[in-house]
Amino acid sequence: MTLQVNQERLWRDVMALGDITERDKPYTRQAFTPMFHAGRAWLAEQFEQAGLAVRLDAVGNLIGRLEGDAMARDKTIWMLGSHSDTVLGGGRFDGIAGVLAALEITRTIQEQNVSLCRPLEIVDFLAEEPNLFGGSCVGSRAMAGALPPEMLNGRAVCNGQDITLAEAIRQCGGRPEAIPAMPRRDIHAFFELHIEQGPVLEASHHDIGVVTAIVCIRRMEIHLKGETDHVGTMPMSIRRDAAAAAADVMVWIRRQAEGLSQEGHGHFTATVGVVEIQPNAVNVVPEHARLRLDIRSETPEMMDRFTEGLKQALTDITARLRVSLETFHILSDAPAAQCDKALQAQLSQTARTLGYSAMPMASGAGHDAAFLSRIARMAMVFIPCRQGKSHGESEWSAPDALAKGANVILNTLIIPK
Repeated sequence: MTLQVNQERLWRDVMALGDITERDKPYTRQAFTPMFHAGRAWLAEQFEQAGLAVRLDAVGNLIGRLEGDAMARDKTIWMLGSHSDTVLGGGRFDGIAGVLAALEITRTIQEQNVSLCRPLEIVDFLAEEPNLFGGSCVGSRAMAGALPPEMLNGRAVCNGQDITLAEAIRQCGGRPEAIPAMPRRDIHAFFELHIEQGPVLEASHHDIGVVTAIVCIRRMEIHLKGETDHVGTMPMSIRRDAAAAAADVMVWIRRQAEGLSQEGHGHFTATVGVVEIQPNAVNVVPEHARLRLDIRSETPEMMDRFTEGLKQALTDITARLRVSLETFHILSDAPAAQCDKALQAQLSQTARTLGYSAMPMASGAGHDAAFLSRIARMAMVFIPCRQGKSHGESEWSAPDALAKGANVILNTLIIPK
């Protein structure tokens, strides 16, 4: 027996939640803002109307629960979910698709009188995206026992108030004092549906991406120091130009990343996203250059090869251009999260059974699922998005793509295990 979700109903829900947005910045519903609270209220109402028992946990994750077969001995749960918050100017599918697909799955299970072998919970995780308080994946970190106390003490001006993250969580209905005791140990497996946020599925005409791993994300800062001089009178051969050195470093990073990505050993990207030059005047040789870069791969060995190579490149470039390396340090280093191989196989088999084309692929973006992998078996399903665009107004996925992703998870759940 195979089941199909109600594609039209799922699509209506995605469009309806997307319409809860700041009108001058579609589609924006950032965590802790009034618009986010409005979206949460709408979601809670949909959960209740679907017959789920609705609650907020200590960190403010919104949870809907569907009980399983009362005679089942195993009381561990299936968990499905994602997040409803967005980046500034973000889209209608990132996170939203996973939450509402999970909701549609629970509706279909009830309408078809399917008896689950264990309870099912769907979750809208709090603040997956970076927010006013600086961190991300707040709700999933807390559920996994990985939310450091210093994050709770971070301050920001939120809704006109200078408050801590802990106080903002309380305003969402959470109980920050209970967060240390909230890590879950009752999750049999966690599934997250998400748009790919890249162009591979669309370009290769695949319906489904079965995620193999969520990449490690390492962020680093480089500070190069030269010497200020007059740009017209200081000869090129002896000047100490920090910006020129930074440019050479950026070219090395791009070329090395391209090479690693083409080796065929897994996903790899490296991006310089912050460049600061001082004194930043057109007629002054730059004295300071600061770079911040982001590197990602599911393979730790590739990350380490790149990092060691960058250290050597910095030594060579600074010597050649007569500048000094003031700092080179790692700002953050989130390890890769491996998806459960058995769940990958089950999702792939279900896709084939349903007549969908599927391919294995790594996730180059971070997700709540990465933290859930620390406490449970975890799997992700990707669906195509138009031109790979995400985090913007043009983000788009088709109604049948959403339904296919939901159908794969739904039918994986109802196969006896």
